Amino acid sequence: MQKRKLGNSKLEVSAIGLGCMGMSFSYGPPKDKQEMTALLRAAVERGVTFFDTAEVYGPYANEELVGEALAPFRGQVVIATKFGFDLNPNFDPRGMKGRQD
Repeated sequence: MQKRKLGNSKLEVSAIGLGCMGMSFSYGPPKDKQEMTALLRAAVERGVTFFDTAEVYGPYANEELVGEALAPFRGQVVIATKFGFDLNPNFDPRGMKGRQD
């Protein structure tokens, strides 16, 4: 697996990363936790070291899934997460409905 350096940091990750959103959010119902854990670990075994998640995927469910599944590989993988979403249950990010600034 080819590697890439992230900016000026010392972080080096696989050229191919794995976006994890669909495991618990967006593309139909959440997938089976054991199957997704196996998928994440198989990705590591194949050289993937860069994983992408966000607090809004679930919410929090995806970060928890990714964190638990990749715990045995701590120090060997990089998990990118996005944060700062309005997790108000009445907030609709598609139409900005329910937003209370």
